[in-house]
Amino acid sequence: MSSTYDDLQQRRRDAVARGVNQAHPIYAACAVNDRVWDTDGKPYIDFTSGIAALNTGHRHPHVMAAIDRQLAAFTHTCFAALPYEPYIALCERINGLMPGDGPMKTALFTTGSEAVESALKIARAHTRRSGVIAFTGAYHGRTLMTLALTAKVAPYASAMGLMPGHVYRARFPDARHGVDVDEAIDSIERIFRSDAAPDDIAAIVFEPVQGEGGAQVAPASFVQRLRALCDRHGIVLIADEVQTGAARTGSFFAIEQMGASADLVVFGKSVAAGMPLSGVVGRAALVDSVAPGGLGGTFAGSPVACAAALAVLDVIERERLVERARQIGETMRGALLSMQRRYPAIADVRGLGAMIGVELQAVCDDGVSGAGSADHAPGRSAAEYTKAIVAAARERGLLLLAGGMDGNVLRLLPPLTLELAHLEHGLNVLDACFATV
Repeated sequence: MSSTYDDLQQRRRDAVARGVNQAHPIYAACAVNDRVWDTDGKPYIDFTSGIAALNTGHRHPHVMAAIDRQLAAFTHTCFAALPYEPYIALCERINGLMPGDGPMKTALFTTGSEAVESALKIARAHTRRSGVIAFTGAYHGRTLMTLALTAKVAPYASAMGLMPGHVYRARFPDARHGVDVDEAIDSIERIFRSDAAPDDIAAIVFEPVQGEGGAQVAPASFVQRLRALCDRHGIVLIADEVQTGAARTGSFFAIEQMGASADLVVFGKSVAAGMPLSGVVGRAALVDSVAPGGLGGTFAGSPVACAAALAVLDVIERERLVERARQIGETMRGALLSMQRRYPAIADVRGLGAMIGVELQAVCDDGVSGAGSADHAPGRSAAEYTKAIVAAARERGLLLLAGGMDGNVLRLLPPLTLELAHLEHGLNVLDACFATV
C-alpha cells in the first residue's frame, strides 16, 4: 500500500476518528534511540519521547531482546486466568522503588487512565468514601472518571456533557500566575467548608510535575502540606507519576525529591519503553483493600510488557539514567535560560530533571508582554506563536510538543539515552527558531 504523506493523510481522514489528534503532519517510518525518520526519509531529533513514554529511547537493544525472548515463549494468558513470573518479578522491583515505609504491593494495568481509576477504586474501598480532590492544570486521562479529574474541557471533554460527580477542584501552586502554596492549601480548605467535608473525601490526586499543565512543578512545601492534611483527615494521597516516573525527573519517582511520600503512586508510559503497561504501587494494607477480582483486566500486565519493563529497569540502573536525567535537564535549562535573556517571548523556563517547559508570551515592539510585534506577527497570540515555533523546529528536524492550559508552553521531553551531540544540536535548532520565527 502507498506510504506517501498525502496518501496517508487521505487514508487517515477516511478511516480514523476525527477525535484522535495529530500533533505533527508527518508519519513515522522507523526510529532508533533519539532519532525518527518519516515516510519521506527525513530524519528528526525526537524531543517528544512518545509523550514521555520512551525514556530509554526508541528500540533500546536490551529492551528489544527481552521482548523477543518473551515473544518466543508466549504472548498472552491473562494474569487473572493463568499467571506468570514476569508480572510477579516486576511488582517486586516496583515495590522496592516505592518511597515510604513498610511493605508495598503493586497492581498492573495497561494505560495511565486505567491505573488512575484503579487507584481511586483502592482509595474508595479503603476509606469507604467517594469524593476526590484534583487540581487546576491537571491531566489524568480521557476515560470518563479521569476526565472529571482532568482540568481542561477543550479539547478533551468538548460536547461530552458533564463528567462523573464528587470531584472537587483545588488550585495548583503557580507562582508566576499568582497562586502560592498558601493559596493552594486554602483552596482545599474552602472545599471542606463549602462543598464536601473531609470525611467525604477518599483521595487527593496530584501530579508532582504537571505534564499537560505545562511542566508546573509542585513545590516541596506544598507536597509536605498535602501529606499532613491527608494524615489529619484520613485521606489517601495519590501521586500521578505516569509522566514523571521511570527516572524522567532525576529520581525514579519525582515525589522522592519533595520530602514526603504518597500512599499510592500511579506509573506508566516509560516504565515499559512504549509497551502498554501501567500500574499502582502503595502500602500493602491499602492496596489490599480491594477484594480479588476488583482489580485487573484482560491485558493488564501483559507478559510482553512486563518483560519490557524489567529490561527498562535494568537499563535505568546500568546506564545511570537517573543521573543522566539531571545532566540533560541542567544542559537544557542552561541553554534555555540563555535564550530567555535574548528573546522576550520566553516568559518562563521550568521543570524538574529532563522534564522541561518553556512558557511563551506575545511580545510588543517595546519588548514587553502584549499583543504582538513586527518580528513576531502583530496580533498573534502566545499559543499561535508556540505553534509556529513547533512547526519551525519540525521543518529544521526537531520534534517538540506544545502544552499548558493556554497552549503556550513548549514541552521538552527527550529520551534519557539521547546522544549529547543531538541534545546540543536540538537546542541550537530551537535557538534558531526563536531568532527567526
